[in-house]
Amino acid sequence: MNKSVEFWFDYGSPTAYLAHWRLKDVAGRVGATIDFRPMLLGAVFQATGNRTPMEIKAKGEWMEWDMNNFAERHGIPFLMNPYFIINTLTLMRGALIARQRNELSRYSDAMFDAIWRDGRNMEDPEVIGATLADNGFEVAAYFAGVQQQEIKDDLKRCVDHAVAKGVFGAPTFFVGDKMWFGQDRIDWIEAELGKTQ
Repeated sequence: MNKSVEFWFDYGSPTAYLAHWRLKDVAGRVGATIDFRPMLLGAVFQATGNRTPMEIKAKGEWMEWDMNNFAERHGIPFLMNPYFIINTLTLMRGALIARQRNELSRYSDAMFDAIWRDGRNMEDPEVIGATLADNGFEVAAYFAGVQQQEIKDDLKRCVDHAVAKGVFGAPTFFVGDKMWFGQDRIDWIEAELGKTQ
């Protein structure tokens, strides 16, 4: 059996960013593949009655400290984006274009870093275009692709699939039928992957 972990994410989630880089490290170390599963987190929240913990003042303040602590512990550059909360609809549709073009892992590196390492305003089309160009992506193909009805419908299907599986937030992971939520569960995922032959 191949070692594989499903990674359900939205680029607008700071904890998904932290999970992304930790998971890539773990996957490389244990010889696992990451099955990147883009979703639109706002739509998942709406479908499940959930909301960002950053809307709760005390929890948001604690989370910001906790994320910085987590990033420092694992050597991940992290900047709380000054434009947060970011509407990631274009970026998540772009992830589906990237998947079609076999560029999703590299695209995810670039989008996560632009938001949570570099503090860019990734709602701004000019900034998105510059980020794509800076990372060697074909800008015109991405901007044309995100307008296709097929891509819009596919993102809705991704949300429906996520919710049907029990996903209520990001990051969420599956190894087989087992589900974990949160960047602080990566050690558990690594242990589970270690059991997989």
